[in-house]
Amino acid sequence: MAALVTVLAFAPTVAHLGPEIGDLPRRETNGIGAVVGAALTLAMCLPLAVRTRMPGVCLSVIGAAFAASQMLGHPDTFGKVGLLLALYAAGAHLVRVRRRLAAALTAGYLILALVLHNLGSPQQFPDFLAFYLVLVVIWLAGTGMRRRRADEAERRQLAAEVAASAERARIARDLHDVVTHHVTAMVVQADAAQFLLDTAPERTGTGLCAISDTGRRALTELRTLLGILEATGESRTADRTPTMGKVADLVEQTRLSGQPVEWTEQGEQLPRSLDVELTTYRVVQEALTNALKHATGNPTKVLIRHDQEHIEIEVITVGPIAGNPVTPSGGRGLTGLRERVRMLSGDLVSGALPDNGGFRVWAMIPGSPT
Repeated sequence: MAALVTVLAFAPTVAHLGPEIGDLPRRETNGIGAVVGAALTLAMCLPLAVRTRMPGVCLSVIGAAFAASQMLGHPDTFGKVGLLLALYAAGAHLVRVRRRLAAALTAGYLILALVLHNLGSPQQFPDFLAFYLVLVVIWLAGTGMRRRRADEAERRQLAAEVAASAERARIARDLHDVVTHHVTAMVVQADAAQFLLDTAPERTGTGLCAISDTGRRALTELRTLLGILEATGESRTADRTPTMGKVADLVEQTRLSGQPVEWTEQGEQLPRSLDVELTTYRVVQEALTNALKHATGNPTKVLIRHDQEHIEIEVITVGPIAGNPVTPSGGRGLTGLRERVRMLSGDLVSGALPDNGGFRVWAMIPGSPT
């Protein structure tokens, strides 16, 4: 910008264009006058190079050069446009001493108007006022741009904070699902192993192997979540994220914990987005976790219906609910799961069956095939 204005200030075709307020008789531009005129022109152009980094200094230097040029009656020059550009830049980029600089510039303009009037300027008070108002409008235009940039930066920051909060909530839900499910399964398997140790010692090894396998699964999923927490910007753990295709492993693991589970799948399994598949997995996982905690040993039915536009999940545990759960419940599982399903524009309903006949979890998750 500084280079462009400088070139145009010395270009014969446009050199005479520029803002003017004094209209004093023109002086000869020979000898020292020409050198002074050229120096003032450069002083109104070159400081534009630092108009964003040092807007106050830029405007002060250009304003002083403009005032000197007006009082000396130098010929019009395109370099005087630098005053308008510096005003806009100060309004847009100046952070500190804005009011003090505005007050100093206003005072300086009043002194310039009085000096020009005493030097014989033909301009009257309305002319000086109109020129001042033009300068104010340019300053305010820069201020408006500054406010828009600040608002946009604030919006981006708020959006980033909301995204980070949503990501933390999602990871917290995942941690809850992983820890609760696997720890519940390990507690049930440990109780079963202890019972076998007293009744059928030869079968104790099977129960211990089940506990070991459950612990390894928990560690694998926890490592996946910790990898996400690294926030590297790359989805390096997507291939290890539990998805709908691993529901069979989840059902089998629950069976090893001693819970009789009947699994039925209807319709053709279609490839869905990772969020849809992961949410389907979490619905089944949370429902089976609740079955292990509150109705250990009761028959549980898992039904997944695949449709072209959605997936329907239904998990029913038959029989009375135990008064004392195997592990304490924090009450966050179904609540967090319901929020996860609603984020995908789905619905989740859970509740006890009539006549103390068990518990039902039903979910409908929209998701077209990918």
